Amino acid sequence: MAMATDTTATHTKKKNSLIDLHCHILPELDDGSKSIEESLKLAREAVADGIGYILATPHHLDRHYVNHARDVQQAVDEFQDILNEQQIPLTIFAGQEVHLNGDLDERLDDLLGIDSALNYLLIEFPHGEVPEYATDLFFRLSLQGITPVIAHPERNAQIQKQPELLYQFIADGALGQLTSTSLIGTFGKKVQRFSEDLIEHGMVHVLSSDAHALPNREFKLREAFLELDRLDRRYGLQFYENAKHLLNGEPIDHRIDLTPIEKKRRFLF
Repeated sequence: MAMATDTTATHTKKKNSLIDLHCHILPELDDGSKSIEESLKLAREAVADGIGYILATPHHLDRHYVNHARDVQQAVDEFQDILNEQQIPLTIFAGQEVHLNGDLDERLDDLLGIDSALNYLLIEFPHGEVPEYATDLFFRLSLQGITPVIAHPERNAQIQKQPELLYQFIADGALGQLTSTSLIGTFGKKVQRFSEDLIEHGMVHVLSSDAHALPNREFKLREAFLELDRLDRRYGLQFYENAKHLLNGEPIDHRIDLTPIEKKRRFLF
């Protein structure tokens, strides 16, 4: 998957250069789009936001949805044909948002990675906790040459309380995917501040939309990149390059040092 190269993420000669590695744009597969009309609306909104490439990531192996690899690929091929007919300048790739299960390393034949070689796998934790078996599973995946990419850790209740859990996963080789709307405040100030902490402490590596055809689940990827620029002018290009390398299955060179988040002391007076 050869991607275009740009000098910056938010200021580029190529109009649609942004890469979204987490999006529920395919119709009738999960809680994202419910129809081809909604999917086309999402596609046009993505293009308007400066996005040119989307990894479609329907839920897989959670309590509600099973989306086998072959079915997702077929849905992507069919939707890409429609996009081409409609002359919507958007390229779709097949992926999955894989729910954490203890036997994922035994299901690899039915898993779609962020890249076609399955070097990177987008994994979702339960929203309220981090299962104890995750560390052992991630180690077993690493033995297969797979790097787990943790989806939206900033919205996980246990990680919010114990960011050291995420720190250890990243120190052991995993990566983190931050949601664009978390960074711009859609999920509230607490999640926004925590997102900034994760960025500045090197615990997340890529920005993605996690867009659905639902209220307050828009793309907002360009706005989030501008927020990265506000935090530090070096961050936008770093996150853009990371997304490109992940989609191509290449190693990343993340230059924001990994450091623990110190717990704030409480004072009575």
